[in-house]
Amino acid sequence: MSGRLAGKIAIVVGAGQTPGDTIGNGRATAILFAREGATVVAVDRDLASAEDTVAMILEEGGQASAQATDATQEEEVEALIAECANHHGRIDILHNNVGIGGDDAGPAHVTEEAWDRILGVNLKSAVFPCKHVLPVMREQGAGSIINISSIAAVCSTGIVAYKTSKAGLNAYTQALAIGNAKYGIRANVIMPGLMNTPMAIEGISAARGIPKDDLIRGRDAMVPLGAKMGTAWDIAHAAVFLASDEARFITGAVLPVDGGQSARIG
Repeated sequence: MSGRLAGKIAIVVGAGQTPGDTIGNGRATAILFAREGATVVAVDRDLASAEDTVAMILEEGGQASAQATDATQEEEVEALIAECANHHGRIDILHNNVGIGGDDAGPAHVTEEAWDRILGVNLKSAVFPCKHVLPVMREQGAGSIINISSIAAVCSTGIVAYKTSKAGLNAYTQALAIGNAKYGIRANVIMPGLMNTPMAIEGISAARGIPKDDLIRGRDAMVPLGAKMGTAWDIAHAAVFLASDEARFITGAVLPVDGGQSARIG
């Protein structure tokens, strides 16, 4: 198969999604990776959702398989990486897309439970896959790691646990990049802005009791570029570029995909 990722083995962690009217970042990225020629291992703790993603890829003639893994459990992640490396002989791309919010608050009101849960999921789900893929990528002398953060890391927001977790993911990715450049491994992070995805729209609508149409209008109005949210495909296209050899000299980058929203800083 031809394409910008032809012959590459790509693991997408968080390749399923919550139900909704649109497509999520992980699923869109897995599909686009496959369209560009990669063999995709679609990973999610919800196996049925990962299998739905794989079915979409196979229907288009791509190559993919599904794996059930809780990315916050190191033993499960270690087994996943070992199985993938043994089966495919290499791992070229690791894309970490797991993230949660919910029950968050400002500094004066955030609960210990919410803090521990949000930071635990949002950081462990990237740290563990990276930790266990590094020996494989170091041995082969190449690899591209892409972590999905959020512009919440750099923009004003009242949800302090989520913000801190995403700022931590940015810092972790930069450390990953510097520490592994000598092995030929690249590590970059994408910061999505306001996106029209199921996690955002269906999730926030249910949590706040806001009609979806009202929520979409309000979020669209906050985006400088065209007054319209991005979609999961915008994240997927950025991920394909960072995964590809076109980005061979890019590592440690923090890339906003946000319609200019984070440019308002200062």
